[in-house]
Amino acid sequence: MPLYETVFIARNDVTQAQVEAIAEMAAAIVAEGGGEVKKREYWGLRGLAYRIKKNRKGHYMLLGMETPAPALAEMERQLGLNEDVLRSMTIRIDAIDEAPSAILSKRGEERERDRGFRGPRPPGRFGSGRTGGGRERDDREEYRARPREDGDNMMGED
Repeated sequence: MPLYETVFIARNDVTQAQVEAIAEMAAAIVAEGGGEVKKREYWGLRGLAYRIKKNRKGHYMLLGMETPAPALAEMERQLGLNEDVLRSMTIRIDAIDEAPSAILSKRGEERERDRGFRGPRPPGRFGSGRTGGGRERDDREEYRARPREDGDNMMGED
């Protein structure tokens, strides 16, 4: 039987459990047609490149399956009829890779990079608090407040 990968995007206001239910519905249709879902990955709530049906974000789900063409056509039809599914795309592939997809492995690398040591921060213009507990005082005359004399008038009126 041929191998396929289907990615569908569900609306952002549905829960992850509802997205899993949509995936279960798709898997049941494939199983009725004599196929099998071999891989299932939830990619999470991600931003869309452009607005789709007034949504800016969507839940992404990947299904890797081995199924005959009629079962695949019925699954695609049911995904198209489901009002919670914004978009779906199915492609034929040569082999189903059991390793995590590029999306999930990229997310793991980002988490490791964010948690890792970034090195010491360079001292900033206003001090970062690492140079002895505070800002150094500047005793130059131009930075000191000038005492106000009684004869000085702020409005320039005499």
